[in-house]
Amino acid sequence: MIVTTTQSVEGYRVTGYYGIVFGEVITGINFLKDFGAGIRNLVGGRSKGYEDELLQARTEALAELEQRAAELGAHAVVGVDMDYEVLGQGNMLMVTASGTAVTLAQA
Repeated sequence: MIVTTTQSVEGYRVTGYYGIVFGEVITGINFLKDFGAGIRNLVGGRSKGYEDELLQARTEALAELEQRAAELGAHAVVGVDMDYEVLGQGNMLMVTASGTAVTLAQA
């Protein structure tokens, strides 16, 4: 499955559109990660716990997007966009991937 932020795939032409597909992940941030991030906020530095959580959520959202496109019979997802949102009291993170599922043929 080709997944790209561009509207086309070099060397291919779009032969069919299956509509917009999404992959969504909502994940909780635990107390220890919050505490560690709060300390880093005061003294500076990166929050490895939050970065790992974000990477995992992004990976899962893209995998779900690919799965939904494949179920439609698509070869690729073009125009992919990633959105991030903090939910609740700041202890929930939502990551959404969206794009257009398409079929491709060699140009």
